Amino acid sequence: MSYLALALDLDGTTLTSAHTIMPAVKEGIMRVKKQATVILVTGRHHSAAYPYHYELGLTTPIICCNGTYVYDYGQRAVLTDNAIPHEQARHFIALAQTFSLRLVMYVTERMVYTARYPVRYMEALQQWAAGFPAPVQPQIACIPSLEEELANSTHVWKFVAEGELAAIDAFSNHPWVREHFSGEQSWSSRVDFARKGNNKGARLQEYLEQHGISPTQLVAIGDNHNDISMLSLAGMGIAMANAEPQVKQIARQVTRESNDGRGILDVLNTCFPI
Repeated sequence: MSYLALALDLDGTTLTSAHTIMPAVKEGIMRVKKQATVILVTGRHHSAAYPYHYELGLTTPIICCNGTYVYDYGQRAVLTDNAIPHEQARHFIALAQTFSLRLVMYVTERMVYTARYPVRYMEALQQWAAGFPAPVQPQIACIPSLEEELANSTHVWKFVAEGELAAIDAFSNHPWVREHFSGEQSWSSRVDFARKGNNKGARLQEYLEQHGISPTQLVAIGDNHNDISMLSLAGMGIAMANAEPQVKQIARQVTRESNDGRGILDVLNTCFPI
């Protein structure tokens, strides 16, 4: 089978546990992009994914926040989106507070959280972001109020909710939340909430159709629950060795090594031979 496109998740797939791209993997991706379309498909905000898109020298748009929007770095523009309506976002914030959840809100150009409800992983993420030069530095801020930020933002891409497992589960199954949002677990105690209907697979399929590529000609690689939709879409959906069990179950193949080993390198060499 001749494959024409490669869709890559970032965290747990293209990136090591240290949030870097192994030199051999980088070399492999840069080789593949000369013969096929390479597109990053991530749960990240475009600001937090840019250092890797830039490092790989990609010119394709990126699918962000689990399919919520497509962003073109060259144009510095959102190409298409299905953002959360502001009224729903306001109610989401208020309801999450009743469950004692800590929130991260992804808005047009940055990711924000509040000092009143600190999110531990965001503090670490800020330290990571500070290591990049200004042109590619991810935009993360600790702010006084999510409600105030919402009022001044054009788009709300998604929320990340963090808290006790029982509270996260109860909130995720709240009738109003289930009606308006799609929740995908991104960590043991965290769930990403996007507008209902958004997922990586649906947005990737739309992108493929626009470029005349059949899903059968797609190789997609991922490791987490939010990758299931795109692995199911692809003619060759591949789970990482470090993937969640449910992801491995639906994949056509599983890599021999994790993202901290050769990871996707063997896949690149097999599916996109020189």
